[in-house]
Amino acid sequence: MRVAPVLAVLAVLSLSACDSGQSPPAALSTAPVIAPGRPGEAARTLGANEAATAVPTPTANAADVKYVQDMIVHHRQALEMAILASSRAGGERVKSLASRIRDSQGPEIQVMSLWLTQQGLRPPDHHMGHANMPGMATPEQLKALATASGEEFDRLFLQLMIAHHRGAITMSEQVLTHGSHQRVEEMANEIATTQAGEIRRMVQIQTAL
Repeated sequence: MRVAPVLAVLAVLSLSACDSGQSPPAALSTAPVIAPGRPGEAARTLGANEAATAVPTPTANAADVKYVQDMIVHHRQALEMAILASSRAGGERVKSLASRIRDSQGPEIQVMSLWLTQQGLRPPDHHMGHANMPGMATPEQLKALATASGEEFDRLFLQLMIAHHRGAITMSEQVLTHGSHQRVEEMANEIATTQAGEIRRMVQIQTAL
């Protein structure tokens, strides 16, 4: 599976068969395939053999399914934390960020749930374990967040959400390496890009506190 979407596709010359019934000439492939790297990494040129296997397929594998199931649970915890900010955060920047997280991750959960349904699978229930998922807050940390307010809440929220977002990026990088489904690749790239941007914003807010 590609690490990121291929930006340049193979140039193919395909000529129609003549009326005489002559077979069309073989397609020629000469243009390079450029695969951009993960966030912060340089793009690279794929060889012909590597490019042939780099294109994702519409067929899901176990890595795709696990990623989508786990990311739904991961997003649910982010929403849980973000909802608290509306009444407990001290700064408007934190409240605005939390609102943005709710607005983006809520619909993403719906998209991922639909994808699982299309694969003949059920979305994970709310009691699914998540101890091994990177970036997840512990029950004790969530309890501390729920009882904090003002600047104390802001500091803890940013600390937990930055770690949470970094965990989501790690999960996305893993499925980009091991998954095979094109739509899952698209989702993983979107999530990684969005959350990397939000991490930068949270670090800025954190520094200003």
